Amino acid sequence: MAKERSRKALVELLQRPGNAACADCAAPDPDWASHSLGIFICLNCSGIHRNIPQVSKVKSVRLDDWDDAQVEFMASNGNNVAKAKYESKMPPFYYKPTYLDCQLLREQWIRAKYERKEFIHSEKQEPYSAGYREGFLWKRGRDNGQFLSRKFVLSEREGALKYFNKNDAKEPKAIMKIEHLNATFQPAKIGNPHGLQITYLKDNSTRNIFVYHEDGKEIVDWFNAIRAARFHYLQVAFPGASDSDLVPKLSRNYLKEGYMEKTGPKQTEGFKKRWFTMDDRRLMYFKDPLDAFARGEVFIGSKENSYKVLEGLPPSTQGNHWQHGITIVTPDRKFLFACETEDDQLEWITTFQKVISRPMLPQEYAGVCAGRAGMAGRGWGCRTLLLLFCVSSSSLPRACRGCLREGLSLGGGGGGWDPYLFIASGVVSML
Repeated sequence: MAKERSRKALVELLQRPGNAACADCAAPDPDWASHSLGIFICLNCSGIHRNIPQVSKVKSVRLDDWDDAQVEFMASNGNNVAKAKYESKMPPFYYKPTYLDCQLLREQWIRAKYERKEFIHSEKQEPYSAGYREGFLWKRGRDNGQFLSRKFVLSEREGALKYFNKNDAKEPKAIMKIEHLNATFQPAKIGNPHGLQITYLKDNSTRNIFVYHEDGKEIVDWFNAIRAARFHYLQVAFPGASDSDLVPKLSRNYLKEGYMEKTGPKQTEGFKKRWFTMDDRRLMYFKDPLDAFARGEVFIGSKENSYKVLEGLPPSTQGNHWQHGITIVTPDRKFLFACETEDDQLEWITTFQKVISRPMLPQEYAGVCAGRAGMAGRGWGCRTLLLLFCVSSSSLPRACRGCLREGLSLGGGGGGWDPYLFIASGVVSML
């Protein structure tokens, strides 16, 4: 009878505001709890909590026995109370993972909150908030695929992340500007639970590097240090912008990745297996998932601009080994792809449909103004000039400047052009 009474009381507590989702990853319908912290959590996060027994003691809400004191403690606390305590000084740039994120991010988030209490004592945030960080990461070689220890230096003052091939080298092997950086965890692709993919611009093309560190805290600190550097850069560029405006720009995860087959523009060439990455509206393809540079990319616009995705391939298509086809229709041509399985096909179609159904922002219209600029034949569309930041006063076509003026006037009304594109490119000074 007492057991049933406790279970009923706990289930009622789950209905309180804040308790209907996991306190740590926001997964719906948590069925576990930490009776030492007073929070309700999901099954996956409960496993992480079990690894810090000195801090958190876990029980099943419905399967385990609870005494009255434990139930009363849960009633007097709960997820909202714990959040107010353990996240009270969390910096806005710190990445708060969800149940969709990798194990490493969720584990370090939980340890940072409850074990290290980093968001109660702000001095413990120094490793990723000081504006400068240096250390060694294992970096994958572009040509040989071997991971070698390399020195990395992140400096907000210099506005760059640099790495050196030799410890005593005076000049860096690469300088990655903070405004162009993106970092995303890719444990499965890199083959390491701590694997991090960093992208930046080199010679106006997206360059990938793949790194990891044996210590989970170290690599997550690097990740959040990059986010902090980007946050502070954007704060300076846009002093009037709110945190909620800036935080989504600090880093991004890809919408989908995986293998498909593709054919060339004439659609008479044989299909070739390629690794595809859907990054916002850019569908990039690589020969290998860990290639440093993409072989090419396709811009995916919106349905209002005559973009659409179709299941299957045209009847005359030949040369595809995989039978589950996808056709992407753009204003200029059709792109043909083939998936290995029906599930892959459905997932890619769903992803493409989400992108196409989303109205294009004014800055994204630059992707279709190449004809207006009169430079489509050479690939010099405004989108290339803007999104790849390859602008200079001598290379920006007059018609593109007109597009930018229109975009800036639209953006001034509160939502249009993404202003950091212009600042980083030096475009504003040219208009």
